[in-house]
This record gives sequence, C-alpha cells and structure tokens, in this order.
Amino acid sequence: MSIFEQFHSDFYESSYTIDNQEEGYNSYGSNENLCGNRKSLIGERPQAGAFVPSEILLSAQSYAGQILQPTCDPDALSHISYADGFDEELPLLEELGINFDHIWQKTLTVLNPMKPADGSIMNETDLTGPMVFCLALGATLLLAGKVHFGYVYGMSAIGCLAMHALLNLMSITGVSHGCIASVLGYCLLPMVILSGSAVVFSLQGILGTLLALFIIGWCSLSASKIFTSALAMEGQQLLIAYPCALLYGLFALLTVF
Repeated sequence: MSIFEQFHSDFYESSYTIDNQEEGYNSYGSNENLCGNRKSLIGERPQAGAFVPSEILLSAQSYAGQILQPTCDPDALSHISYADGFDEELPLLEELGINFDHIWQKTLTVLNPMKPADGSIMNETDLTGPMVFCLALGATLLLAGKVHFGYVYGMSAIGCLAMHALLNLMSITGVSHGCIASVLGYCLLPMVILSGSAVVFSLQGILGTLLALFIIGWCSLSASKIFTSALAMEGQQLLIAYPCALLYGLFALLTVF
C-alpha cells in the first residue's frame, strides 16, 4: 500500500498553480483581443470584387462626368461629310441591272435587222427583256389553245448551252452564258409576233408557212448580226446565222403546229 500511495501522490503532484492558470487565461484573452482587432481592421478595408455602396465611392472620389454622355462635341458632328450620301447612290433599277434605255435600244436593233448593233450594249447580260419575251410567247400560245411554257423554257435553255459551246469555239475572246441568253431572248421578239398571228388565223397553210419562214430568217439574221458585233466576228455572220435558224425553227414548229 505504501508503493501505491506514493505513486498516487506522484501522479497528482505537479508544478501547476492557480496563479499560472490566471496568467494563462489573461494571455489567452489578450491574444483573442489582438485577433479581434485584426479582424476589425480587415473588415473595415473593402475586399476586391466586393459590393461597395455608391455613397462610399462618391465620398472617396468625385466623378465630374455623366453616364452615357459623349465626350466629343455634338456640334462637330454636323461638319462631318459622308462620302456615301443618298444623292450619290444609283437608282434601284440600275443596281438590279435593269436599264430601260438599253432594253429599248436592243429591242429596236432586233426589230430592224439592217440597223448596226452597238457591241458595248449588246455584250451586257440583261435578262429582263428575254424573260418578258418568253412569257409573251407562252401567253400568246396559251391564247391559241397551246400550253407550251415548259417547251419554251426547255428549248431556250438547251439552245443557249449549244450556242455557248459553238461560239466559244468560233470566237477568240469567248462569251458568257448570260450574253448568249440575252441575245437569243431578245431575238425571240419576232417569234412572239408569229405566235400572236396564230391567235387571229391558222398558220397551217401556204401563208402560214411563208410567214414562219420569214420570221425564222428575221430572228436568225438579227441574232447573228448582234453576235458578230459583240464578239468581233466579222465575216462569220452566215456561219452564226445557220445554227440560230435551226433553233428558231423549233419555236416556229411549236407555234405553227
């Protein structure tokens, strides 16, 4: 029992006193106050990206400008000259490539085969007149009791491709699909006259045959004249007129029969 009592007294015996306990408590309180002071200082300083009321910012610095207020002088804008004004813009029809003066000149050139053609105008890819004449041909055929709109556009497309291949082989400068379609379409105007005549009287006779041959020669002569003028193919008008006569002969057969 003496050994156990000695061990028990050694176990509870230490150098810790109440004074040491109070000193540790005071040191812990001072450390806590120090941490609190640091937290208060950090809390007073705004963090980056945090929301700051506008009153604080206005008190810190005064902003002299206004929101959404231009910095330049508005009077200076009136002196700025714009190069692309409405007065300098082209009319809408000219921007779309529709020139009534050129359409009228091409139409007169087709109606008068003996009139010399202007190569600069005839080389344009104007499809307004050809579309109108194709619709007029289909409409006059419809008045005669023939619904041949598909045949008209189909033969026109095949004829344009064939003539494009042929003229590219014959000419030096070459030609575009638009120019071929424009010239062949404008020269379809005499065929519209033949189709309009079929509404009045029948073309299945000697008079109708002679009128059809005359219209075929008229169309082919006008087309060959325009092609030789636009493509500088002097001396080859008869060579160009022959395939044109074959093409317009198909339209004549469609009109007569």
